Amino acid sequence: MRNARLTSARRAAGALVWLLAAVASAVGAESDPQDFTQVERGRYLAVASDCAACHTVPGSGRPFAGGRAIETPFGNIVAPNITPDSETGIVAWSDDAFEAALRKGVRPDGARLYPAMPFNAYTRMSRSDVLAIRAYLNTLEPVRHAVVANMLPFPFNIRAAMRVWDALYFREGEYKPDPQKSPAWNRGAFLVDGPGHCGTCHTPKSFLGGDKTSQYLQGATLQGWFAPDITNDSRRGLGNWSVDDVSAYLRTGHNGATAATGPMAEEIALASSHMTDGDVRAIATYLKSLPGRQDGPPPLRADDPAMVAGQAIYRDQCSACHGLDGKGIPRLFPAIADSSAVRATDPATLIRIVLRGARSVATDAEPTSPGMPSYGWQLDDAQVAAVLTYIRNAWGSAARAVPAEDVTRARSALASRPD
Repeated sequence: MRNARLTSARRAAGALVWLLAAVASAVGAESDPQDFTQVERGRYLAVASDCAACHTVPGSGRPFAGGRAIETPFGNIVAPNITPDSETGIVAWSDDAFEAALRKGVRPDGARLYPAMPFNAYTRMSRSDVLAIRAYLNTLEPVRHAVVANMLPFPFNIRAAMRVWDALYFREGEYKPDPQKSPAWNRGAFLVDGPGHCGTCHTPKSFLGGDKTSQYLQGATLQGWFAPDITNDSRRGLGNWSVDDVSAYLRTGHNGATAATGPMAEEIALASSHMTDGDVRAIATYLKSLPGRQDGPPPLRADDPAMVAGQAIYRDQCSACHGLDGKGIPRLFPAIADSSAVRATDPATLIRIVLRGARSVATDAEPTSPGMPSYGWQLDDAQVAAVLTYIRNAWGSAARAVPAEDVTRARSALASRPD
């Protein structure tokens, strides 16, 4: 009897210790799925951070369950499951572990994350910011979905090498406002460099995949597209757009000059179209403050053989929608005469759109989603090169000619891509 009572007492004591530990853990946790103010703040930051773009497979019906391959120059990395599943998700992570992953690029096991997860931008958020995101994620439906994230070939699959990358390119620390700038400018800078991680696409990369900071937001090639210059460069960037133009583009995917396609269409659909007017305007305010390059080549002569051939093709194939003057129809067919993307350093996006066609983004504010058909079946590589050379140098514009060899390479690369 005495032994039974002792055993019972030990069990009761053990249960009490477990209960006290659980209570202490709950009290000490900084992310609370029952704190609805924190959850809503986290939801908004998750939207601004465009988490769904990587962690949700389009059409899967499993939000944030991972499994989407992220293409990098070194191979593919598969986005992990970030739902609160007990076996394959992140519910077991501590708040410290979650913060370390987002703001320091360190996994719970101490291994380094690859910068496909933009921790080098998310470090600009505060601990409070990222734990609000965690509180929101903990309210999601758990999804049992195991993901093998590292699909990189040797030697890039050795995570220890990321210590060298971090030493070269990663600077930890949350955003510090510039007291000489306005609140709107500072909010925009935080959103661009932090949750928005705009530099991940729009800043050129070194051969190791780190940002070339001297070319901040001046455009970069990725996944067969060219993310354009988003500085205030008047020829290749946003210099000819007003703050209202930039805001409209981010909110609706369209403005009087252009329409979003490709990866930017996805960003607008999932992120910026759901942000507040104030935040979108703050982003526009910041981007318009960035000085751009003002250099550029002279325009090609109108009697250049490529210009002559390109003009004839344009009149026959393109002018019905875009107009003989290149002005298009506002919010329906882009004004390519005014498009800085047309004059981009790298014509990859133009080549891709002509070869494959494209559909612009549909948003609540602009649900029409007009598109352009593919001309890859109708025009050969030399003809595609000629018409692109023409539109890049007509109507007072100037940009380098597009060689037919560039189109040939792009056509070959696109043939192997399912998208």
